[in-house]
Amino acid sequence: MSKSGLHSSSLGNLSLLHKDLFIITPPSSPLSTRELDNNIIDLDQVSPLAANSYEQLYRDAFNSESQKFITNNLKTSTHKKSNLSSTVKTLPSLKTEMPKARINSFHDNNQKNHPRKTGNSSLKVSNGREEPAYLGPYLLKQTRELLSLGENPKKALEVGVRAMKAFENSRFQKPNLEYVMCLHIVAALYCSLGQYTEAIPLLERSIEIPNTGAGQKHSLAKFAGCMQLGDTYAMLGHVENSIFCYTAALGIQRQVLGETDPIFGETCRYVAEAHVRAMEFDEAKRLCQMALNVHKANGSTASVEAAADRRLMGLVCDAKGEYEAALEHYALASIIMSAAGQDSDVAAINVCIGDAYLSLARYDEAVFAYQKALNTFKATKGDNHPSVATVFVRLAQLHYKMGKFRESKSYCLNALRIYENPMQGSSSDDIGNGFIEVAGIYESMNEVGAAVNLLKRALKVLGQDDGQLSTLAGVEAQMGVLYYMMGSYSDSYGYLKATVSKLRVVAEKKSALFGIVLNQMGLACVQMELFDEAVEVFKEAKSVLEVEYGANHSNTIAVYSNLAGTYDAMGRYEEASEILEYVVRMRKEKLGTASSEVDDERRRLRQLLKDSGKDLSKKDMSLQFLLHD
Repeated sequence: MSKSGLHSSSLGNLSLLHKDLFIITPPSSPLSTRELDNNIIDLDQVSPLAANSYEQLYRDAFNSESQKFITNNLKTSTHKKSNLSSTVKTLPSLKTEMPKARINSFHDNNQKNHPRKTGNSSLKVSNGREEPAYLGPYLLKQTRELLSLGENPKKALEVGVRAMKAFENSRFQKPNLEYVMCLHIVAALYCSLGQYTEAIPLLERSIEIPNTGAGQKHSLAKFAGCMQLGDTYAMLGHVENSIFCYTAALGIQRQVLGETDPIFGETCRYVAEAHVRAMEFDEAKRLCQMALNVHKANGSTASVEAAADRRLMGLVCDAKGEYEAALEHYALASIIMSAAGQDSDVAAINVCIGDAYLSLARYDEAVFAYQKALNTFKATKGDNHPSVATVFVRLAQLHYKMGKFRESKSYCLNALRIYENPMQGSSSDDIGNGFIEVAGIYESMNEVGAAVNLLKRALKVLGQDDGQLSTLAGVEAQMGVLYYMMGSYSDSYGYLKATVSKLRVVAEKKSALFGIVLNQMGLACVQMELFDEAVEVFKEAKSVLEVEYGANHSNTIAVYSNLAGTYDAMGRYEEASEILEYVVRMRKEKLGTASSEVDDERRRLRQLLKDSGKDLSKKDMSLQFLLHD
C-alpha cells in the first residue's frame, strides 16, 4: 500500500486554523502574577469570597492574641477577566481525572512522626531545641511584611515555609485558620515562581483542616482553598481537575451565603468561564443563567456586573451556534456598558457582535461592528495596542471569507506591525495568540512557510512556562501538521512528538484530541519508515478514539485504516486484511456502496488478499459482499 493512502485530514481537520485545534488558555490569576515582588498577595482577589475580604475573614476567625499579627493594609491586585472568544466552539474538551483524595489527614500523617508533648506550650524538635508556640504567627507576620514591602518573593517564600513548619510543629489540636492562611500564602508564592506542583499538596492540606461543621468561618476558609487549588490546576492545564475544585467551592458557598447572594453570582460566572475553557457549554450556560438570576433577585440587572454576565452568556450561546440569542445578550450588555461609560468594554462587545454576524455570513453588519470597535480601541488605547491588532485580525478573517484576499492580507500586515513592535506593557499571551491567529489565516491562503514562521515566533513569545503547556502543545501540533504538508516529515515528527509529551503531562485522562495528534504522529512515522513506532502510535490512537468517539465513528475507522496500511507496508498482510475487512464493512454501512472511500478501501483489500496469496473464492460470502456491489 502506498503511503498516500493513509488518512490525515479526516481526523479533526488538523490543517485548519490553529485556533480550531488546541488553545486552552490558562486563567488569568494572581496566583501566577510575575509582579508578586511588588504586590502583596490579596487572597480576596485570588478567589472571589464574600463582601468581606479574605483578610476580614481571618481577622474574625482569629482570637485576640493572633489578630495583632495580621496586617490591615493589603494591596489589591486587579483580577483580569478571561478573554473568551466565540471561536472556542470547535475545540474538543480536555478531560482529566478528578483529584485523588488524600489517604490520611495531615494530623494523622504527622501523629507518629511528631508525638505531642503534653503539659507544655512548646515542642521539643529533633535537634533538642524547643520552638515557642508563637513562632508560627510571628514568621507569618514577617512573610506578609516582606510581601507588602515588595521584597524578593524567594525570600518571602523561605520565611513562609519556616512559618508553615513552625505551625506544623506546634501540634494544635483543633483546626487553626491561621495555619490555613499560611498554607494559602506559601502555595501562592510557589505559584508566583512557577512551581505549581509544589503548591498543590499544600492547598490539599489547607482544604482538609477547616471543619465545615464548626461554623461559617471554617466553611469560607475551605471554600477559598478549593478555589485556589482550582486556579492552580488550571494553570497546569488540568482543566477537569480545576472544575472539580471550583464546583466543590461553589457548593460550599451556596450553603453559607445562599443562592441569591451577589457574591455567589460572581462565583457562578467564574466557574462558568472554567466550563467554557473545558468546552462544556451546556454547564457554562446553566451557571451563567444562575448568575443572571442573582442579579434579577437583587434588582441589579442594569449593573456593570450583570453586563459582564450577559457578555459571557453571549459567548456561550455563540459557541453553541445560537447566534441570534448571542446577539441579544451582546446588545443588552453593550447598552449597560455604554450607560456606565465603559467605552473599552463596549468595543470588546462590538468585536463579539462582529463575530456573531460573521458566523451568520452577515458580512456588512460584521464590518460595521468591527469598525466601531477599531475606532474606539484606537481612541482609548492607542494605535499600537494589541486590542487594535485583534480587530485587524478579525477583519482579515472576514475579508478572507468574502474572497477578498488582497484586503485580508493587508489587514494581516497591519496586525503584524503591532505584534512585532508591541507597546510597553503588552501581554505576551496577547502577542503570542495574535501570531497564532495570523498564522491560521496565512495557512488558509496556502502560505504554509509564512504560517510556520509565525508559529515559531509565537512559541518564542509564549516561552516554556508550565502554565502554558496546553497552548504550547497546540502550537507545536499545528507546526507538525504544516511541516507534514510541506513534506518535511522529520520536522513534523519532532513537533508532534513534543506535542504528545506535553499532552501526557496536562491530560491525566486521554482526550479525543490526544488521539487525533497521535494519528498525525503515526503518519509522520510511516513517511519516515519508522513502522514499528507507527504501529504502537496508531494502536494508542485507536484505543483513545474508541473510548471518546466509539468504534464505529469515522475518525476511529480512519485510524483503523491507517493501522492496516502500516501492517501492509510491513508485509503483515494477514493482520492488515482483517482490519480492512472491518473498515470496508463500516464504511459501506455509513457511506453506502457508491462512496469513493468505500471503493478505495475495497481496492486496498483486494490487493492485500492478493499479496497474502489468499484465494478470494474461498472466502466467506460476507467478504464477497464487501468486495462487490
